Amino acid sequence: MGTLKLPKNNQFLLLKQSRFLPFFSSQFLGALNDNVFRNSFVTLITFQSISIFGINHIFLANIAAFLFILPFFLFSATAGQLADKYEKSLLMRRIKLLEIFLMSFAAFALFSQDYLLMLIVLFLMGCQSTLFSPVKYAYLPQKLSASELVGGNALISSGTYIAIIFGLIIGVESINFKSEHQFLLAFILVGISIIGYIVSQKIPHTEASDPNIKINLNIWKETLNIIRYSRKEKIVFISILGISWFWFVASAISIQMPAYAANIIKGNESIVTILLIAFAVGVGFGSLLCEKISNNKIQLGLAPVGSIGIGIFSIDLFFAQPQAASEVVRSISDFISHSQNWRIIIDLILIGACGGINSVPLYAIIQNKCRREYLSRVMAANNILNSLFMVIAVVFCIFLLKKHFSIPQLFLCVGVLNIFVTIYIYSLVPEFMKHLIKLFKRNR
Repeated sequence: MGTLKLPKNNQFLLLKQSRFLPFFSSQFLGALNDNVFRNSFVTLITFQSISIFGINHIFLANIAAFLFILPFFLFSATAGQLADKYEKSLLMRRIKLLEIFLMSFAAFALFSQDYLLMLIVLFLMGCQSTLFSPVKYAYLPQKLSASELVGGNALISSGTYIAIIFGLIIGVESINFKSEHQFLLAFILVGISIIGYIVSQKIPHTEASDPNIKINLNIWKETLNIIRYSRKEKIVFISILGISWFWFVASAISIQMPAYAANIIKGNESIVTILLIAFAVGVGFGSLLCEKISNNKIQLGLAPVGSIGIGIFSIDLFFAQPQAASEVVRSISDFISHSQNWRIIIDLILIGACGGINSVPLYAIIQNKCRREYLSRVMAANNILNSLFMVIAVVFCIFLLKKHFSIPQLFLCVGVLNIFVTIYIYSLVPEFMKHLIKLFKRNR
């Protein structure tokens, strides 16, 4: 039960195949748009010190993250039912069409500098992503064999974080508070959404997983139903908890990056970009590395290794105090000219890499172990718990900040907590710890 042997594959060959490339491109462009808008908004409110209803920019960044996450908690149950009931390529095309309308509202909000409308658009973008997510992960096992699941998930994960990198660069660097640049940003948002819709037309047809399902519009009852079902297979539920905990840590750290760059490093928006890119590069690298270091197997032992690594490097991020904190850091070259600051970059890369190593096999376990007709709903349960953990992360961060914890102290708390939670979660299924021990013995 610990490892599922898979024939050797080159995961990049999937990018040449019509069953995967249009789907990959469509979700990549959607992730890119999400991150362009989110990062431009957070950068704008942080470096312009914007407040809404008296809420300052530091807390507003956390609230913005909360509003994007909230739909995953509220509407994932309905999204999972829709994804199991209807043919997935058609659903994806409809969702991509919705994205065009949302990006048009985002463009208007940028033109008018209406920050409240930007928050509303951010919430609606979260709703659109909620609809797409269970379709995305349930599509993979319908078009990929078991031997391709780790590679397919690795490509999706790394592709998402490549989109995050480009979204950071475009979103952050385009906000220099000049109207012509915001016009360009609005054009990019709408343009990407149109290209994504066109690409989605090539996604191949799939069979509906459970066309006879009756949609239960009682959100709370159906949410409890799908979480209850996801708990039937213990290893599936523990995998969901493992993924959710990674999102807790990732959210707690990444949400603080704009304030960390501005208040601790005393840098500008370019420093935000380099810090978040470091984290994203790490996740992408760790995801792609996962298939190779798992020896073409769905390897249970890798998940706790990655999770423990997240804790270690999160703790080290507390000790990596920026050397240039006593002076204003005006550029990336100023930042990287101090050797101590490289420790911050390396810590963020390694936290991300460990996250990729942790999450990719867990997604593959869920897809491999779950019954096909329920997979979208189980992935929706995963999204609900992911979003719940991210909301808890936001509340946790706000609580610590209200108690006058510094951002580095917040990182320390997250790292220590991560180690205890990791030990608890993975001890619930002996197979994880058993194969973790085997993994260490084999590599001694």
